[in-house]
Amino acid sequence: MEKLIKKAIKDVPDFPKPGIIFKDLMPVFGDGKMLRKMTDFLAKRYKTKKIGAVVCCEARGFLVGAPLAYRLGVPLVPVRKQGKLPRAVYRVSYDLEYGSNTLELHRDALKKGQKVLIIDDLLATGGTVEAAARLVEKCGAKVGELAFIVELDFLKGRDRLKKYKVYSIARY
Repeated sequence: MEKLIKKAIKDVPDFPKPGIIFKDLMPVFGDGKMLRKMTDFLAKRYKTKKIGAVVCCEARGFLVGAPLAYRLGVPLVPVRKQGKLPRAVYRVSYDLEYGSNTLELHRDALKKGQKVLIIDDLLATGGTVEAAARLVEKCGAKVGELAFIVELDFLKGRDRLKKYKVYSIARY
């Protein structure tokens, strides 16, 4: 699976700012057969782990989280940017590689003690998924694992997430 994903990813130099090489995963999502293979690959990994919900981060995390939640037959729980959710929320602010952000999660989205998988497209510095994990914990749920399609090792996001189990399909 790693070879297929790496072959499909497109490098975009100087995006979103000079000096950054953006790993564009849209070709992975844009290929129906590859998306199905990747979803089936992840579903096989998590089908016996008693995951109670798939939590995914806005916005590209939705693209991998939704089909995975469907395959596992569990709820999809979106973590959204501030102001996007209509009911009472937990909120966490954090820094990322080129700015800052605030994420929110509905207070009633998860059950106490529920084991969840948090999934996103890419692990860079780890700020976004760390914030998502903090939101999950504010709900009283437990983070079973953090999963990514791609991990950029040189940004050391895994170091920031030491208290969690981390899995990535492809690593650079």
